[in-house]
Amino acid sequence: MKLQRVLPILEWGRTYNGSTLSADLLAAVIVTIMLIPQSLAYALLAGLPPVVGLYASILPLVAYAIFGTSRTLAVGPVAVVSLMTASAAGSIAAQGTPEYLEAAITLAFLSGVMLAVMGLLRLGFLSNLLSHPVISGFITASGLLIATSQLKHIFGIKTEGDTMPELLGALAQGIGKTNPVTLIIGVCATAFLFWVRKGAKPALIRMGMKPRPADMVAKAGPVAAVALTIAAVVVFNLADKGVKTVGAVPQGLPPFAVPSTNPDLWAQLWLPALLISIIGFVESVSVAQTLAAKRRQRIAPDQELIGLGASNIASAFSGGYPVTGGFARSVVNFDAGAETPAAGAYTAVGIAAASLFLTPLLFNLPVATLAATIIVAVLSLVDLKTPGRLWHYSKADFAAHVATIGVTLLAGVEPGVIAGVGVGLLLYLWTSSRPHAAIVGRVPDTQHFRNIDRHNVITLPHILSIRIDESLTYLNARWLEEYVLERVAEKPELRHVILMCSAVNAIDASGLESLEAIEHRLADGGIRMHLSEVKGPVMDRLKRSQFLDHLSGEVFLSQDQAFSRLAHDDGSAPVDEPDQWHARGLI
Repeated sequence: MKLQRVLPILEWGRTYNGSTLSADLLAAVIVTIMLIPQSLAYALLAGLPPVVGLYASILPLVAYAIFGTSRTLAVGPVAVVSLMTASAAGSIAAQGTPEYLEAAITLAFLSGVMLAVMGLLRLGFLSNLLSHPVISGFITASGLLIATSQLKHIFGIKTEGDTMPELLGALAQGIGKTNPVTLIIGVCATAFLFWVRKGAKPALIRMGMKPRPADMVAKAGPVAAVALTIAAVVVFNLADKGVKTVGAVPQGLPPFAVPSTNPDLWAQLWLPALLISIIGFVESVSVAQTLAAKRRQRIAPDQELIGLGASNIASAFSGGYPVTGGFARSVVNFDAGAETPAAGAYTAVGIAAASLFLTPLLFNLPVATLAATIIVAVLSLVDLKTPGRLWHYSKADFAAHVATIGVTLLAGVEPGVIAGVGVGLLLYLWTSSRPHAAIVGRVPDTQHFRNIDRHNVITLPHILSIRIDESLTYLNARWLEEYVLERVAEKPELRHVILMCSAVNAIDASGLESLEAIEHRLADGGIRMHLSEVKGPVMDRLKRSQFLDHLSGEVFLSQDQAFSRLAHDDGSAPVDEPDQWHARGLI
């Protein structure tokens, strides 16, 4: 059983049969057709030779099929990780140099080792450092950066830059050197791919094709764009008119590569590798969980770390660069009916066959077509609605989201991720240091207690009931002291303070010290402090201290019990019913 957790292939492999095989093969054919142009395009985005994208789409898929837990996740090069690879490797060497390729391979190796180690140590929770607003902001900004960076290939000009101001400035300077033929190819390919994404399937259905075959044919749109533009280059001899093509693509299987062991290079790449690992894992596991839920399956996040780690290590030793689970490919794999991770292994066979036999056909593929493929793919990642939704729902999340977008666009991908995490943590610390607390009263004719500012409730002048809505830690302990003592100062007739602890899941040493300080200050003023609805684990820790021994009041099972008992202790005759409290002017 333990071995099956480490090697999930042993679990699903036992029930593998002919029906599953045919479903996986069909899905593999469809994903292979989609993955070939994407792999070439994303390698171009990463600043690498196009064939490296094919290399990164063979052994990593096999490794994930062995170690991964998602039945439908399709691993390979993706846009955001390709951009991060270009940023990291570009800080080491110039594109096109052996040092640049070595940096990309080493980056895949380091990322793979980090992911595998985190999986073995069960550190999948570290991905929680990146909140959804931060991830969303980073992906949106990356999509805009990627699309903008590919415009140079659409216009047929040379530009440099890693940030939005640099890219736009370079485009403005080079726009006068636009190659009109390249521009026509780029615009037509982009328009065609946009139409394929949204309009091809409905058009095919109107022509009489059934929905499922129509969907499959539409998914092959990028391949059609590749074939048509290659034909145009050949027929009209467009290479002589300045249209840049992919050129010679090495034919054959991936070579055996060895990552660098240079400690100086590792020192430069460890942070980008860590960021790529976390971003890639978060993107991958979110896709895997979404697709698994649709089939009532489950994935193991810690094992997913091992699966992605193995994929990246395999990519490094086969001359590739960092990979992760891709959203679009995984959805296509799911829709095509993939039943097991074996579909990914069959896809790897298809990509290997393409590397062996089809690469000579790519010599005349316009770079503008690959750029169009990237632009259409990444613009689907850009979400311009989220900022508005976050502004209305959570100003703190909005700040983290916008900070991530702004820093990514203005300073680059790595500073953007770091800024998003930093802002998110600072905002979390700020909100945690100011937890929500409310003065509560009893809802008439019930045993429920609600905020006096939101409901018409019963209160008594000699009782102050405060509901604490967060655990008491060093971040908020002093704030609670100030809050309670300020509320006490407003009520001269006060005899009892009840801290309603229904939402308190933990009290650390600083929180305990603050409770002791509150108790001491209240006792000096002749006021008794009580606790209600204290959870079992919290009470266990309080019992291990001396706090309960010195508590002037009591610990009540429920807030209603505390309120009912203390209602009589106002220094006058007992009062039993709420309507008598009205008569005596106590509420």
